[in-house]
Amino acid sequence: MKALPPLLFVLSALTACGTPAPRHGGKASVAPAAPAATDESAAALHRRLLTLDTHLDTPMHFGRAGWSFGDTHTYAGDLVQVDLARMDAGALDGGFFVIYTASGPLTAQGYADALAFARGRADRIAATIAGFPTRIALATRADDALRLDRAGKRFAFVSMENSYPLGEDLGLLAEFRRRGVRLAGPVHTKTNQFADSATDEPRWNGLSPLGRDWVREMNRLGLVIDASHASDAAFDQMLELSRTPLLLSHSGSREVWNHPRNLDDARIRRLAEHGGVISATTVYLTTMNIGPQREALFGQLEHIADLSPAQQAELTEATRALDAKEPLWDSNIDAFMRSLLHLIEVAGIDHVGMGGDWDGGGGLRGLEDIAALPEITARLRAAGFSEADLQKLWSGNVLRVMRAAEAAAQVGDDGAAEATASKGGDGA
Repeated sequence: MKALPPLLFVLSALTACGTPAPRHGGKASVAPAAPAATDESAAALHRRLLTLDTHLDTPMHFGRAGWSFGDTHTYAGDLVQVDLARMDAGALDGGFFVIYTASGPLTAQGYADALAFARGRADRIAATIAGFPTRIALATRADDALRLDRAGKRFAFVSMENSYPLGEDLGLLAEFRRRGVRLAGPVHTKTNQFADSATDEPRWNGLSPLGRDWVREMNRLGLVIDASHASDAAFDQMLELSRTPLLLSHSGSREVWNHPRNLDDARIRRLAEHGGVISATTVYLTTMNIGPQREALFGQLEHIADLSPAQQAELTEATRALDAKEPLWDSNIDAFMRSLLHLIEVAGIDHVGMGGDWDGGGGLRGLEDIAALPEITARLRAAGFSEADLQKLWSGNVLRVMRAAEAAAQVGDDGAAEATASKGGDGA
């Protein structure tokens, strides 16, 4: 989910399929661990783990006047859910920072405008991360996460949500790879030139011919394919076409909440059979509360980088007042734990990750921002999961998928073609 794209389309996409309803029976009845305060041992365990989140939309805030990723912000005083101080507080070691671009017309001008925006967002991510060289660094290989963690730094992978800015030029994937992108999805909330969206009318019955070529080029470049937002048919075709496992960076189970952005359990099992990973999200666990006031606030949030610090403060105050009265998602951490445990039961411990959709619509009561992440570890520990299990969930499974993509790549770290797969190196 995004608060950022043109709101009218997003709202229609999210409501087009009717009001989602919870489904019961089968494995959806798995109960969450009992609520537990994060005791000292659970907090210490969480800090020992290498932790990453697969979908951080925070770059939409990187260009805000008077705002710094390095400063300390609070949930009540700022709309951002991720900053370096809260990465410290929540012991989030790193994750995928998103180049998100809203879909527009499938025309040369639409593609050109989107490409300019995506390049600008990529530049902004690089410049922001470079501004804190002793605290965080860009990562381009799975092993970079381990290397930077050992060096006492956070790590920032880069992902591309929505390949619409590529237009019909798949050669641009190599450019964004050089810019640091290691994870990309073909589509967002609107069907585009590559694939049908889960929340739009189908045009291609899955992938377009160009979308099939996109899968092949992603594999060639060693990039991980993100299937969140893709239609069921597009997911099926990517699963069969891709030579490497898929990742769903921020999705859930349709058995827990019946929404087209979630994946049905049969497909989750097939994802696991093919070695893939689904990252548990905090969205699509209940009905989205949208009304005229929320719509107006989202319209301002879309252009937050153009607002003065005083206007940003006014937007934050109005948003938090509405959240207190009518939260975007009327749900809590218990619901998230039910969803997470269901995914683990269906996919298996080796095929689940964490992708809260922070700063893109994510967050629930008790899990408002990443400072609360240790509570997830505490509850999983109370439910009997081992440290090895938790390490898989928090990063190990995702890094495994990255390594599989790296091993299958037919280009070197410099982007030049190779006769054999790329073998390693620390990356940038």
